[in-house]
Amino acid sequence: MRAVVTGGAGFIGSHVAEYLVNKGYEVVVVDNLSSGSLENISHLIRSGKVKLLIKDLKIFDNELRDALKEATTVYHFAANPEVRISLTEPRTHFEENVLVTFNVLEGCRLNDVGEVVFASSSTVYGDAQIFPTPEEHPTRPISIYGVSKLLSENLITGYSDIYGVRALILRFANIVGPRQTHGVIVDFIKKLRKNPDVLEILGDGTQKKSYLHVSDLIEGMSTALEYLRSSRNKYEVFNVGNVDWITVKEIADLVVEEMGLGHVKYVYNPATLDGRGWVGDVKFMLLDVKKLMSLGWKPKLTS
Repeated sequence: MRAVVTGGAGFIGSHVAEYLVNKGYEVVVVDNLSSGSLENISHLIRSGKVKLLIKDLKIFDNELRDALKEATTVYHFAANPEVRISLTEPRTHFEENVLVTFNVLEGCRLNDVGEVVFASSSTVYGDAQIFPTPEEHPTRPISIYGVSKLLSENLITGYSDIYGVRALILRFANIVGPRQTHGVIVDFIKKLRKNPDVLEILGDGTQKKSYLHVSDLIEGMSTALEYLRSSRNKYEVFNVGNVDWITVKEIADLVVEEMGLGHVKYVYNPATLDGRGWVGDVKFMLLDVKKLMSLGWKPKLTS
């Protein structure tokens, strides 16, 4: 069995590659190493069980087509993960998220790849009106990043309906764990290492979101994919998140405590009148994961 993981040198993608190796797959990682790191998969490459193709997926050519040959499943996790840059550099998210998804799908079509697993995002819902937010909730993203993920979802379901590529779309909450390189926790740690007396917090600190450990994500992905394979459906959409949520202020308190610091002054820096961290920041996010939990999956760790 052969699987291709785009973005497989990144935080989440490297865990997917590791999971597939443990399942006995021959794995090809395609990554341009812009946000991913060779360190994340060096142990897999040394074992001879993973091949790495360093490639810019914005370019569609024979190299990409050859990488996808004989693949049974493509795990499409390549994307620009920086939500904040979508305000100032919207083209980046169009090219690195939407165009890249189109190129991967074209490669799948031309190689008769049977399955695609796509890493989508909770940002497709925008400012949700229902909490926890179910998969059927209207999708109204408020950032170009969220728009790029929703456009990619629509491309995938289109290819599924027209060309028969079966697809699993996973809408992630905030994912945390080993090899993580960005996000609020990493941001706080970096800031406190530079200045242990003062912590700048983007937003007013009341933002409240759900966080899921990457190991729980992998289990959830496996459960959802098993369900898709056992069904006759062309594609499935699953929320993958936790059953609880936590405020940014509470995260700051936990980081300060774990670093053994005391009397840290919090300086709040809201970018909007309603206290968001940046324009396009979804202030509240808690996904409804009943659909995935009904298949027997349950997160082991809380937010």
